[in-house]
Amino acid sequence: MVRKLKYHEQKLLRRLELVSWEAAGGSLAEVKALRRYRLGRREDYVQYKALARTVRALTRRLRDLGPGSAAFRARCAAALLEKLYGLGLVSSRRSLAACESLSAAAFCRRRLPCLLVKLRMAQNLRHAVTFVEQGHVRVGPEVVTDPALLIPRAVEDFITWVDASRLRQKVLDYNQERDDFDLAA
Repeated sequence: MVRKLKYHEQKLLRRLELVSWEAAGGSLAEVKALRRYRLGRREDYVQYKALARTVRALTRRLRDLGPGSAAFRARCAAALLEKLYGLGLVSSRRSLAACESLSAAAFCRRRLPCLLVKLRMAQNLRHAVTFVEQGHVRVGPEVVTDPALLIPRAVEDFITWVDASRLRQKVLDYNQERDDFDLAA
């Protein structure tokens, strides 16, 4: 037995339909992607979608150029493929077909926590995001605390633990590679 709604309650719920509600702030696919890649801010995913849409539009425009501009098309296509391959968004430099199917998930896979899981430095994305936010990871000489950092292919090999990190010490102890000089300090 449900009580009758009061006037002000009816007025508040007039425009709300509880049967066919949608996820607040975007589509269901967007919410799934936010959860899957552990994105802290929705704006990051919106920006990745916009970038992917721009790359797909540019690829279509290059594809639709006439036969008179074949040299220009080849030069621009090679430059676009080189840039996207360097960022790690496409797997090969050969054809524009990979660029036509570029999605926001490709940008999400190049984030630092995803690469930590790929390099087996973290068991899952939740731990990887925590490690980055707590300052246990460095890229090259700089300590990174922002999990939204996109890592290009050239920098991927320089992802390591911070020298003073307890995680690094645990890994070295486990592998029996810890230096005696480090024990004294």
